[in-house]
Amino acid sequence: MNSKQQKLEAFSRLLDIMDDLREKCPWDKNQTNESLRHLTIEETYELSDAILQNEPQEIKKELGDVLLHIIFYAKIGSEKTLFDIADVCNSLCDKLIHRHPHIYGDVKVENEEQVKENWEQLKLKEGNKSVLSGVAKGTPSIVKALRMQEKAAQVGFDWKNTNEVWAKVDEELAELKEEFNKSNDKDKIEKEFGDFIFSLINVARKYNINPDDALEKTNQKFIQRFQYIETQATKLNKKITDMTLAEMDVYWNQAKTIK
Repeated sequence: MNSKQQKLEAFSRLLDIMDDLREKCPWDKNQTNESLRHLTIEETYELSDAILQNEPQEIKKELGDVLLHIIFYAKIGSEKTLFDIADVCNSLCDKLIHRHPHIYGDVKVENEEQVKENWEQLKLKEGNKSVLSGVAKGTPSIVKALRMQEKAAQVGFDWKNTNEVWAKVDEELAELKEEFNKSNDKDKIEKEFGDFIFSLINVARKYNINPDDALEKTNQKFIQRFQYIETQATKLNKKITDMTLAEMDVYWNQAKTIK
């Protein structure tokens, strides 16, 4: 692996290239925080995909793309004399030191949960009005639900054991079924459906499962199996719309045996 000096030299090289691009490249010269925003979100999802696929070379590539965006935002900040990359790094370092008093102070912790609890308490002391204020409004709903539950749990608002969580799932499922059976009110059904999903996310959290990762893995599994059906239809010179459900089910089950 690279030495610390080599890492610093690589980072310096990246800063120099960013300076060149911002000065000489027509596309890079025209970018703003606003124009980069949606691209940054896209790059983050591409990194997430690479992580889920467990492809180290793709992870390395996507990390580079995300890092480029961070450098880009810092460059724009420096042009506006608001902040530069050193300010970004120092601000982060200061925050990490402050929020890890068990490393840089005299606080004692016994496990990861105590670290998380201390983290939330420190954030409140820093001026956050709510434990939940650190959850961004634009966070995808499943991730948002998980993060809110985690943050509430870190200050003691949590189920005592998994039996209570499963009981809540049963309760919410019963209420959802009842609403489906007795009502045509979409808003009420939607509310109960949301409550049911929220309770399932609580189960995932209790068992240390990331529900967003779990759902995405199921998405990828569905894609692989459905595309297998499409491939088999092509081999039979058929359109998939001409296949019966029974025919598709045969190939679906075949796809389940393919790793």
